[in-house]
Amino acid sequence: MTTETTPRIALVTGGSRGLGRSTAIELAKRSADSVVTYNSNKAEADKTVAEIAGLGRKAVALQLDTSNTKGFDAFVAALREALSANWGRESFDYLVNNAGTALYSPIAETTEEQLDGIYNIHFKGVFFLTQKLLPVIADGGRIVNISSGLARMTLPGSAGYGAMKAAVETLTRYMAKELGPRGITVNVVAPGAVQTDFGGGRIRNSPEMQKMLASVTALGRVAVADDIGPMIASLLDDANHWVTGQRIEVSGGQNI
Repeated sequence: MTTETTPRIALVTGGSRGLGRSTAIELAKRSADSVVTYNSNKAEADKTVAEIAGLGRKAVALQLDTSNTKGFDAFVAALREALSANWGRESFDYLVNNAGTALYSPIAETTEEQLDGIYNIHFKGVFFLTQKLLPVIADGGRIVNISSGLARMTLPGSAGYGAMKAAVETLTRYMAKELGPRGITVNVVAPGAVQTDFGGGRIRNSPEMQKMLASVTALGRVAVADDIGPMIASLLDDANHWVTGQRIEVSGGQNI
């Protein structure tokens, strides 16, 4: 992916846990460094940084609330400072828009406040954070947005979340078109069911739900974070420089 003298640098939002952590650690194994963001759990972010350091790579953790667009200018300033102080650079190479939260609520019971909350994180935040970062991401860079299998398949109670992820998939194609002249590729990865602490560990903590999901998955089980993170990291590789504007589902064949 890179050489020892010119490491690639990734910015992974929500890199303190789950898919974000797995992605950043896999990138380290591929000789890339990372800036990982966390919302509130600095201790977990520090664990990710330490694990990456243990692999001989460099990482920095920065606080970021992706639902609060008013904080984005300050975050970009902190990112620029971190890039300069730690790498002597003014730009980074890979952006993984991973940070997110769950919403489990039937359409009939979903409040405007709940829908606004996931809109701010899953669509508005992705849109404007990427916009603010455009001057900082290097030409020839890579962007991966994270969607969900729920943008394709339906699960009652996930209408708001699935709809926001569908919007991100459309946004990805527009990003790919508009950023193509800079040589920046933009793709979207849509995981299926994964056992993490996402949504309070709803899948991880329910053997019954795992059994049900495994029964409709071609590979016969529910994913763990390390089924997804390495795939995201591989999409950032130089070998995939001609892949852009694509939706790639990583679900083990769920509901096919």
